[in-house]
Amino acid sequence: MNLKDNLLFTFLILFVFQFSSGQNGLNSFLTPADTLNLKRQNRVVVAEELLASAALVGLNQLWYADYASSKFHFFNDNEEWLQMDKAGHAYSSYQMGRFSAEALKWSGASHKKQLYGAGAGFVFLTAVEVMDGFSSEWGFSVGDVIANASGTALYVSQELLWKEQRIQPKFSFHRTQFAKYRPNVLGSSFSEEILKDYNGQTYWLSVNLHSFAKDSRIPKWLNLAVGYGADGMITGNGENSDLLLLPKSEKYRQFYLSFDLDLTKIPTKSHFLKTFFSVFNSLKIPAPTLEYSGNEGFRAHIFYF
Repeated sequence: MNLKDNLLFTFLILFVFQFSSGQNGLNSFLTPADTLNLKRQNRVVVAEELLASAALVGLNQLWYADYASSKFHFFNDNEEWLQMDKAGHAYSSYQMGRFSAEALKWSGASHKKQLYGAGAGFVFLTAVEVMDGFSSEWGFSVGDVIANASGTALYVSQELLWKEQRIQPKFSFHRTQFAKYRPNVLGSSFSEEILKDYNGQTYWLSVNLHSFAKDSRIPKWLNLAVGYGADGMITGNGENSDLLLLPKSEKYRQFYLSFDLDLTKIPTKSHFLKTFFSVFNSLKIPAPTLEYSGNEGFRAHIFYF
C-alpha cells in the first residue's frame, strides 16, 4: 500500500471515528421501525430509484459514450477470466439486494416487501447488461444474467427457508504483479485494480456454523469460508500473449478454506455499530487459510486476504 492509500485509509478511520461520536441521535435514526413507516419506506424507494438512475446515466456518459453503439446483440463471454467475472456478478447482485432488503426492513416494511426489494441487484445489473447489448465493444451476456439471478436467488431462498442469511458471499482482494502489464484492462491504480484485476480478487461463501447447530457451544459469530480465485490472467480469453507482446503466464484456479467472522452476530445495542457491521460484513476478514491449486498444490497462509 503506497502513501496515498495510507492517507485514504487514515481518512476513512478518522471519518468513522468522528461519525460515531454522534451516535446518540444517529442511533435513534438507524433503529428499525416496529411497524410500517410509510415516510421511511417512500424515502428508501425514492433513494434507490435516484441512485440507480444516476448510476445508469453516469455509466452511459462516462463509459459507453467512448465506444460506438450498435444494434442489440448477444456476446458469449462464459469462457473468459476463468469465470471470475461471473462470481463477481453473483456477489454484486446478492449484496445490492441485501442492502435494499435491509433498508426496507429499517422502514418497517413486511418480510414479503423486503424480498421484493432483494431483487434490486438483479434489476440494476440486468439494465447494465442491456446497455452492454447496444455497445459494439461488448454485448448482452446470458451468462452474466444467470450469475445475477443466482446471487439474488441465494438471498431470497435463505429468507424463505430460514428467515436468516446463513451463507453469505464475501469478497477479498490483494494486489498482484499482472496489472502493470495491462493497466488499461487490469487497472492503473489500487482503486481500479480492486474492480478490474481478477487475479487479486477472491470470492467466498461464508457459512455461519452456529446457525446450523443452534444448540451447540459454537460462537454465534464464527464462520467457515470456502473461496474461489484465479491467477496468471493477463488476458481474458486465452489469446496468445506473444501476439500482444505480453509475458507468458499460466492461468489456473485457486480454492480456499478459511475462518471468518459474521460481524452481524457480534452483540451490541448500538444501531450505528449494527449498521457498520452489516456494511462491512460483505468483506472477508484476513485469517489463516488453506489454498489448493492445480498449479502449486496445497499452500498454507498465516493470513490471507
